[in-house]
Amino acid sequence: MRALVQRVSNASVSVDASVCASIDRGLLVFCGVSASDSRADIDWLAHKIASLRIFDDAEGAMNRSVVDCGGEILAISQFTLYASTRKGARPSYSGAAPPAFALPTFESFVQTLERATGRAVRTGVFGAHMHIALTNDGPVTLWLDSASRE
Repeated sequence: MRALVQRVSNASVSVDASVCASIDRGLLVFCGVSASDSRADIDWLAHKIASLRIFDDAEGAMNRSVVDCGGEILAISQFTLYASTRKGARPSYSGAAPPAFALPTFESFVQTLERATGRAVRTGVFGAHMHIALTNDGPVTLWLDSASRE
């Protein structure tokens, strides 16, 4: 599993010009699923995101997690995180899981993230054309990949 995590002041997702989810201060998580992802990948990624210390403490140091600061999470399924541009200019998405596998895996990731944070996680609409609006705070943007676990 791959995730692009952004610390945000606010974020929202719209489908057909209607906002379907929004958050205030917290994390916007774009999540990609590969066909080889397992329960261990889901658990590692959800717990890593929940525990990332990327929010400021009283001294202004990034020392608090989204849980510590009471932040919210908006998770968006995004198969394009598995794009390969090795051949030419048109990306290949063959590394992304097919929808029949990706949807339940993404849903399991969201549920695990909810358990890890103790809060509801908002989401977009799987497979829909979505518009994402956000205010990146910092900017703070992190790339996580369960295959490398860095």
